[in-house]
Amino acid sequence: MKVYESVLLLFSCWFLHTLALDCTVISGILKQIDAGSGQVVGVNNGNEVFVLINDVFTKLSGSLKHFSAGPAGWLGVNSANEIFKFRSGSFIQFPGLLKQVDAGGDQIIAGVNMNDDLFCLNMDANNNWPPSDTPPWVHLNGKLKYYSCGPYSCWGVNSDNKVFIMRDVSNAVCSGSNKLENIDGLLSMIEVATDGSVFGVNHDGKLFQRTGVTRSNPSGTGWSSMHACPNGHKHVSSDLGVLWVVCVNGSILRCPPAVTKVIDEFPH
Repeated sequence: MKVYESVLLLFSCWFLHTLALDCTVISGILKQIDAGSGQVVGVNNGNEVFVLINDVFTKLSGSLKHFSAGPAGWLGVNSANEIFKFRSGSFIQFPGLLKQVDAGGDQIIAGVNMNDDLFCLNMDANNNWPPSDTPPWVHLNGKLKYYSCGPYSCWGVNSDNKVFIMRDVSNAVCSGSNKLENIDGLLSMIEVATDGSVFGVNHDGKLFQRTGVTRSNPSGTGWSSMHACPNGHKHVSSDLGVLWVVCVNGSILRCPPAVTKVIDEFPH
């Protein structure tokens, strides 16, 4: 009887995980997705660029390996680490080199270069470009492979998948405290929504949300695990309370928050 109960308990835990998120499949295949300021963008394995229009991912001209949408605009980087900003219907090269860029902060740009060095650009420099051909990029302390910003903090992960937060970020001081603070857990990528909520995926393809995140407590209180993709998660982003997930096979899911159920688990 005890063996039966143990098996039933294990099955029940697994069953809860499979029902954790009630998602809708969106047609298309992507390797990376980003949502911000009411828009959803992404790129596929061929570095083709897409934007969601009327629930259909529509291809744009250009080639990018990473694409971000948010209060700072539409920004992306190509396979040569060149930065591009979408203006007046086309991608215009932006001075600098980054391997990953983020537009989710309060009209600031942030990202990491090929050496895992961190850079950001304040709101005025972003919004006034051009005319300057050399925008005043701010070099931040620390090393990260992925960096994402929200309204009052930025989060990132390093080459060891350790998680970090940069506090006190603002549109006038994109560097914030300029001190990375380690947060418990291990993730391979992380994204901050424009409302400050934080989501990430670990090296095993498990999906997590940082709980208890507020402006007064930007580091939050813990982690909750979620399950949306049947065979693992690859990339995640969130905007306007909706979670956008890319599964390991490239399929795309939209997950409404109202039916989200979470299960406490430590990301490792």
